[in-house]
Amino acid sequence: MADSFSGGAAPALDRAGGSHGPGPEHEPGHGSAEHAHGGYNLTGFVIFLASESLIFAALFAAYIVLKGSAPLWLPAGVEGLEVREPLINTIILVSSSGVAWLAERALHRRQLVRFRLWWLLTMAMGTWFVVGQAREWLGLPFGLGDGVFGASFYLLTGFHGLHVITGVLLMALMLWRSFRPGNYDGGEAGVTSVGLFWHFVDVIWIVLFALLYLWQGR
Repeated sequence: MADSFSGGAAPALDRAGGSHGPGPEHEPGHGSAEHAHGGYNLTGFVIFLASESLIFAALFAAYIVLKGSAPLWLPAGVEGLEVREPLINTIILVSSSGVAWLAERALHRRQLVRFRLWWLLTMAMGTWFVVGQAREWLGLPFGLGDGVFGASFYLLTGFHGLHVITGVLLMALMLWRSFRPGNYDGGEAGVTSVGLFWHFVDVIWIVLFALLYLWQGR
């Protein structure tokens, strides 16, 4: 996923992130062209998210089929997954979508200090989730090679975790760019794209949490 993102969506973010200081972009009529270009980039990013959705949908379908057909699902000695800590991490991650929305609203109003504070808090919440996921992995009584369940669990949570890490890194890039003078003269498509990616990651985790932690019976 990281390679596909870097090769396709990242250049779109680079072009849509905003202006790069004084230059031709300040000529009359250039602003509308920048907004139009940002719109094209945003459309491409939505298509990218749609393709990612298909990948996750295929993984979810495979998990459901495998679980329904496996005679023994859980590894020997494992009764199920602990839910309390993952639930706390889920609440934090899902709540971060609301914080990201507050950041985007502040940016739209050109309240840059508030944008940076809300954006930084969103990054912190995402980092908390990744650390919590790593702690859970370290404490699990099974590994990647412990049957279909072990392989499925680590594949799904690891693939999603990679998306969360990518989202945090992209947020860091957008935060850094917010200190450039005139960065948003050409629009806010970069921040909007990263915000969409973050909401996508949160929705995917809600489905994953239901499949892995809530649906533990046969």
